[in-house]
Amino acid sequence: MFYYVLKYVVLGPLLRLTFRPRIEGLEHIPDDGAAIVAGNHLSFSDHFLMPAILKRRITFLAKAEYFTGPGIKGKLTAAFFHSIGQIPVDRSGKEAGQAAIREGLGVLSKGELLGIYPEGTRSHDGRLYKGKVGVAVMAIRAGGPVIPCAMVGTFEIQPPGQKVPSIKRVTIRFGEPLDFSRYAGLEDQKAAIRAVTDEIMYAILGLSGQEYVDEYAVKAKAAQGEESKKFPRRPR
Repeated sequence: MFYYVLKYVVLGPLLRLTFRPRIEGLEHIPDDGAAIVAGNHLSFSDHFLMPAILKRRITFLAKAEYFTGPGIKGKLTAAFFHSIGQIPVDRSGKEAGQAAIREGLGVLSKGELLGIYPEGTRSHDGRLYKGKVGVAVMAIRAGGPVIPCAMVGTFEIQPPGQKVPSIKRVTIRFGEPLDFSRYAGLEDQKAAIRAVTDEIMYAILGLSGQEYVDEYAVKAKAAQGEESKKFPRRPR
């Protein structure tokens, strides 16, 4: 109930009025049935802008840190993310990927929309990074369509480290559904799930127009951090 109050009464109208998002390809989102919406991830604002413009409820797999913050602020944040249908996923350890897949398949088994960011984390520099294969495993096992999505302009309104987004217009673009039924039963084959993941990322790239980096975002972000330690910026 709280989800729909936020979407249609409080947060949704506010976001649409503030950012005036251009929406393209909304007809590609099915009216019912299980489907995966796979998008790029440029900003914390992505979590709110896409759900605000969709007619159907969408559930995202969110990092567990959003649900485990200390103090009153942490509890309020956790309550908020739970109320809007986000599912916490622990991204640490060897079982993290399998846990995310189980949670995602649970959403799809109910005939619902699942939102996922195949890059696994927000882009730290606005570029599109190599996708992780969990989205492919879920797509093949669930058998439903994958709708690619591109958030355009959200990096500019809220880059990493900026808590309050700038007021600028953004674009949310959906592509034609991708059908991977030809890969049925091959979710354990590395070549198959890599091919599916790359096809999804290529579709997102075509919608977003970003520069593509054939490297995982987490690795690239860590390398940048190490570089910053070696060559720290001098104060002006």
